[in-house]
Amino acid sequence: MTQFLNTLNDLLWGPPLIILMLFTGAYFTIRSGFFQVVHIKTIFSHTLGILFKGKDDADESKKGLLTPFETIATAVGSTVGYGNIAGVATAVTTGGPGAVFWMWLTAFLGMMIKQVEVTLAVYFRRTDEEGNPYGGPTYYMERGLGQVHHWGKKWIIPAVVFGCGIFSTFFITASNYTTSEVIANSFHIPQEIAAFGILCAVYFLVWGGAKRLSRIFTKLVPIMSIGYLIAGLIVIGMHIDNLLPTLSAIFTNAFTGTAAMGGFAGAAVAQVISTGMARSVYSNEAGWGTSPMVHASAKTWHPVEQGLWGSFEVFVDTFIVCSITALTVLISGEWTSGATNATLALNVFTDSFGTIGMVYIVATMLVFQLTTSGGWYVYYQAVLRHLAKNNPKLKKTLLTIFRNFYAIPGFLITLFILHVSDLSIWTLVDITSAIPTFINVAVILLLSNTYFKLLKDYKARVFHQGEVDPNFALFYEDKPEVKAALQRGEDI
Repeated sequence: MTQFLNTLNDLLWGPPLIILMLFTGAYFTIRSGFFQVVHIKTIFSHTLGILFKGKDDADESKKGLLTPFETIATAVGSTVGYGNIAGVATAVTTGGPGAVFWMWLTAFLGMMIKQVEVTLAVYFRRTDEEGNPYGGPTYYMERGLGQVHHWGKKWIIPAVVFGCGIFSTFFITASNYTTSEVIANSFHIPQEIAAFGILCAVYFLVWGGAKRLSRIFTKLVPIMSIGYLIAGLIVIGMHIDNLLPTLSAIFTNAFTGTAAMGGFAGAAVAQVISTGMARSVYSNEAGWGTSPMVHASAKTWHPVEQGLWGSFEVFVDTFIVCSITALTVLISGEWTSGATNATLALNVFTDSFGTIGMVYIVATMLVFQLTTSGGWYVYYQAVLRHLAKNNPKLKKTLLTIFRNFYAIPGFLITLFILHVSDLSIWTLVDITSAIPTFINVAVILLLSNTYFKLLKDYKARVFHQGEVDPNFALFYEDKPEVKAALQRGEDI
């Protein structure tokens, strides 16, 4: 079984998905005129800049359920998590320094991929019977492929495969295992006890609902992220003499592989590429189709405007937070010690700051794990809401059952890894992320013309490039024929 799953993982994260990811990212990057580079100032001024200026995100003229800050805090809360620490550390110990280069390249292209998927999710979102908007990949598969591209009911095929892929992460998740491992190693307690404690904490978090989650994230995410960055920069500063050799190794080994040294087993080029890309997607979720489920509920005046938050999210997650983890484990030399997973990052901070560093990294991992679990809870809800559609009773039943069982699979996976199988937890999570990513990236490529129509309109309104079409519908439900069909009670 272990050999089969390792082979399956190598196949799923092999050439087909790698080529699709690189091609799609390059396509949107080039056709948009390198938007994430040329308009990087716009991306920051319309996201981070708005927060610092204190503009009223709760403007009732904007359509949506969550303010942009609540949305980005929830989305970043799910992406900036244990994957940034345990996942990136594992990427280095599996693929060597060169994996970091492919992580960066995937994130650079991922800034456009996530901008596109968020834009499409907002444009094609559906308003429920309570007047709240919800959306995500299954929604733009139904409306984009099914109606705009005239697929009819065939949109259900990719939607079902995508949905099954997303929900496979419900049963196979690394969140409980990686965090409980750090807690157990730090305080010398059985990992099973730590895992059960995390299960209880997750339940306390999710039972409060999406609005409560977003309020918690707006406070926890900025504080813990900034604290982690400061601590990481101090570690890098303590080993500043190794910075240039480390950067050189990242770019050199990306194309040559890494020879075995110390406790590192060595890695071929193919392994370097697949590991770097897999960890990038798992961390920033660009192309995975997950965070668009949160962004679709945002209060925004234009789909592309919300798409900018997607680009910002990838930049913060990978180029800042993931880079800090990668550089600290490389520059300290700890990556060749033989330690793996979150324990590697734990050792780096413990060696640098002693007991204080150990306690801090444990607290950070715990908070990141909870925010990630909370963010994914919102994702799963979006898929279930679409499954129930206009059946309030079914929707309530599904959401209630899901809420009561949400934290159990992560706990069971921890017990499985500890007592049944020696399979790497990251092999399992890579398999679950590859399937929905392949489907989602292929779909947004098919819907590229819709995105570029929205981008053209956005550039006309914001950059004054071209004339604004006053009849252009900014949201799919605002199109006259769609609005008329909805008023007649048709299921559009």
